[in-house]
Formats: sequence, structure tokens, C-alpha cells
Amino acid sequence: MTEKLRVAVVIGSTREGRFGPTVAAWAAAEARRHPELEVTVLDLAGIPLPHALGARPANPTDLDAASVVLADADAFVIVTPEYNHSFPGVLKNFIDTHYDQWRAKPVAFVSYGGMAGGLRAVEQLRLVFAELHCVTVRDTVSFHNPWGRFDDDGRPHEHEAAATAAKGMFDQLAWWARTLRDARTARPYAA
Repeated sequence: MTEKLRVAVVIGSTREGRFGPTVAAWAAAEARRHPELEVTVLDLAGIPLPHALGARPANPTDLDAASVVLADADAFVIVTPEYNHSFPGVLKNFIDTHYDQWRAKPVAFVSYGGMAGGLRAVEQLRLVFAELHCVTVRDTVSFHNPWGRFDDDGRPHEHEAAATAAKGMFDQLAWWARTLRDARTARPYAA
């Protein structure tokens, strides 16, 4: 059997009362159903981030552990809400705190928010990740006005449609992850 692809699922919101953990738990469960993927979840609420680029947090242990997870990952899933037509500042801080860990790897997005379902945040994140030499997969999963649309077990009420969308996205992510991992192994990426 081929070695599984390591995927880091990043919960991009730290606000009190956030819905991100519900969406991320569902996304991680769907990713784990994919036969090629091995999943680790990184919750930014538990990772001390520097307040200025280049600064180190007072206790960097959790940040260092997150950095190792990113470095070891073959691919990423960013779970993001849309705040004020964009993505959370804490997510940008986390992305900017790292650099080489993202390079030449694929990124998929699961978003949520109001009427736009977080898609404006995703479009802006595509620009950020392009600058980091990442490949963003075309398909995304988005939840429009998700509050009250998940059951008590954390599954969306329209689970079949969401699971179908997730499977397509994870298939694309796995293809890119394997292709880019093989390429990085054969020849280091030239930045």
C-alpha cells in the first residue's frame, strides 16, 4: 500500500463563540474517510502567535509543534469564516509566521459565513497562498449561514450534498499532494 498523505486541517478562527470547530470536525471526519489521507487538526485558538512578524511568543512550544505539523504535511485544508468580506487576521498571522512549510504543497478550503458562505475569504486566501508557492485546489466546500444547519452530532443537515462536495475536493487535494510530494522528492522545488 502507498504511504498515506499527511493533511493538516487548520481552524482559522479564534473568536469566542466561533463555529469553526464544528465545521472543522466535520471536514476532518470527511477527510479521514478518504483512503489516501491521514489528518491532523491545528486549532489556532490553542497556538500562541507572535503579534508582530518575526517576533516569538513568550512560550513558543505550541507554535513550534504546529510548525512541525506544517513541515511534515503533504497538504493543507484551511477552515475559515468570512469576517468583513475577508478572512480572520489571526489566520493571516499564522500563515505569515511560516514560510517554507507551505511551499510547493496544495491547499484546499472549507469556508462558512453569511450569504457568501465564506467564498470571499477563500478568494483572498488564494492570492496569499499563491505568493507562498502553493497550489490551491479548484473545488471548495462552503456553508452559507451554517448556524442552525448542523445537527447535534456536528453533521450538516444536507450531509449527502456536503459529503459529495467534500469527496471531490479531497480527491483533487490527494492528487495534487501526491504529485507535488513525488516532485519534491525527485527534485527540490526552486523558489
